[in-house]
Amino acid sequence: MIDSALILANPYAEAARENARAFCADFLASGGRPRFILGRNVYAESVAAQIPIDGFIDDFTQDATYLGRPIHALNDVPAGALVLVAAGGRPLSARAQVAARGLQQLDYFAFLEYSGLLLKPVVFNEGFADDFRNHVADYERIYERLADETSRETFRKLVNFRLTHDIHFLEGFSSREEVQYFENFLELAATGERFVDIGGFNGFTSLEFIRRCPGYESIEVFEPEPENYRTCIEQLRGHANVTIHPLGLSAAPATLWIEPSGSGSRISDQGTVAIEVARLDDVLADHPTFIKMDIEGAELDAIGGMRETIGTCRPKLALSVYHAAGDFWRIPDAIFAIRDDYRIYLRHYTESIYETVMFFVPDTLTPF
Repeated sequence: MIDSALILANPYAEAARENARAFCADFLASGGRPRFILGRNVYAESVAAQIPIDGFIDDFTQDATYLGRPIHALNDVPAGALVLVAAGGRPLSARAQVAARGLQQLDYFAFLEYSGLLLKPVVFNEGFADDFRNHVADYERIYERLADETSRETFRKLVNFRLTHDIHFLEGFSSREEVQYFENFLELAATGERFVDIGGFNGFTSLEFIRRCPGYESIEVFEPEPENYRTCIEQLRGHANVTIHPLGLSAAPATLWIEPSGSGSRISDQGTVAIEVARLDDVLADHPTFIKMDIEGAELDAIGGMRETIGTCRPKLALSVYHAAGDFWRIPDAIFAIRDDYRIYLRHYTESIYETVMFFVPDTLTPF
């Protein structure tokens, strides 16, 4: 048992464990009730590789089969079936939809915990329990620096979900990625902002910035994946003072490899596409007022290449902190090692483990 004030009691824990064990026993029993998996992803594949299921549930496809099994609409699943909810992005909504059908169900996170099978770990949670156990004081120290109760509640709930896989700790979160990175406490101005979009993907975040700050001075986008880079050019065409760099960012210039995967493209030793990375300090054309960064786990390396920019300009920062164990404390420590006069906030934008953003707001919002 980890001794920390961050550990929350869950009043539903014992009942949830009993329900999970009962579901797992039924789902693992051969020749029993029909077994279905809601969702088509690495989690579903992991289960289907070990259990002969009757089909998958997907209301949003024209495909007839997946992994050799039929695909059904939820309304076509027979009464009495067991449904494993393997929806990675919206597990709470999916669970509610299955419950509305009156079907017995369990979420993948609990199934991972109680089935006894060797299954795909929760993506982006690998090694978290060990990191928390070894760095409890660091987690508690960053928690104490958070600027508001919403940040503290978000921090506690996410830590507890990551430790226990108990979906109850995700309740209250919703999918609201359309407002990600743009919180009121940033006090973004309609005019005069200079934005750096690190991990531009398809240009959506820059377009949202333009909508909110129409009198901006400049935008610089960094997107190394070739197809995403071309999409950014097309989406941002016609907007003034926008520079799109076909570069990734890191602590030093290098040629690296990425595995293309849309918004999830990330640096990998097994990557198939070569990209160039640079230091932000070496290539930035203007003094930024706001930097957003979501680069699939390479955030710490990139911070190492923007020390001068942060130290001199003190921009507002919106940094993803959900990709790797320790991001909750290592990323703020990296920022505070450059300068310590930031307030920090934490917000979460999905029903699952994805899209947690830590914001760094200068104590005094005086433009550079």
